[in-house]
Amino acid sequence: MPRHCPAHGRSRFRYLLPALCVLLFSACSDQLSTNRPYILTTATAGGAFYPIGVAMATISKSQLQPEHNISISAISSAGSLENVKLLRDNEAQFGILQGIFAAWAWEGEGPVRNPQSNMRSVSALWFNVEHFVLLSSLVRDGTLSDLGHLNGERFVLGARNSGAEQSGRYILETLGIDYASGMNLAYMGYEGAASAMQDGNVVGMNVPAGAPTAAITQAFAQMGDRIRLLRFSQEELDRLNSRYNLWDWYDFPVGTYPNQEEAWRSIASPNVLVVRSDVPEEVVYRITRMIWENLATLQEIHAATKDMDIDRALRGMVAPLHPGALRYYREIGLEIPPHLIQDEPAP
Repeated sequence: MPRHCPAHGRSRFRYLLPALCVLLFSACSDQLSTNRPYILTTATAGGAFYPIGVAMATISKSQLQPEHNISISAISSAGSLENVKLLRDNEAQFGILQGIFAAWAWEGEGPVRNPQSNMRSVSALWFNVEHFVLLSSLVRDGTLSDLGHLNGERFVLGARNSGAEQSGRYILETLGIDYASGMNLAYMGYEGAASAMQDGNVVGMNVPAGAPTAAITQAFAQMGDRIRLLRFSQEELDRLNSRYNLWDWYDFPVGTYPNQEEAWRSIASPNVLVVRSDVPEEVVYRITRMIWENLATLQEIHAATKDMDIDRALRGMVAPLHPGALRYYREIGLEIPPHLIQDEPAP
């Protein structure tokens, strides 16, 4: 019978202990990862991204966390461009983006230098309505072309490096409006821009957001007919859609904003909810289903979500659907465009 060797036993224990620690640490990490909320990045206050993101997070905690241990937590950000970076770096797993940013991110165009191949679509949300507002005294024909006639006046395209700034630049450049030499650009968030207009520090602002949005409401309540919402022509709409078919007409019913006594028209593109490709299918399936099954609740919380319609859930998306979202839309019988199907296993 072989003799027991204490030294040999200690040696085996010395190698076994680190392995056990690794297993225990891994188990704890998996549990922490499962329990922590997924991060949804939105935008600054004053627009619709943040309050609607908070509403989604609140619903997830009440409906998904108790039974499925799934929840999201909404954080504010500088907007779509920062959201792309947060998703890329896994500092957020879900993000709300302007439709144009989702297209740029997938293709690696515009301000997004490299294609974001780890990004997947979840759903089109509410419309991101273009609100270009200008002092009435500077309005000529009431269209966006009026912005080409400014003579060094201060105009707010958005906060620096924000989604509003970048999409505003894209719109003006696409339409051939020389804003760089005509405008003295100021950089502010939505609420700051509205206050600056009221104080006489800027002559106009760009606020792409769901309607009604707080900053525009604030401005028209205080300034009335001293400011105007600029229109787009059919030619301008066609030029914007020549590269990405995202924008469509958007009509504001009477009374959408204070002192609005007649219908107004602008253009709008869908905001989209995107997710990292490595988020589990079941998580994305549950969250997609949660959003559409609680649409009435979202509409009570923020009027912008009244634009949401399941028949438009796939409108304006470029990146393929996450398998979890794809599963939900197939369950409810939506026809899926081929370019949105990518991650299915081979038969």
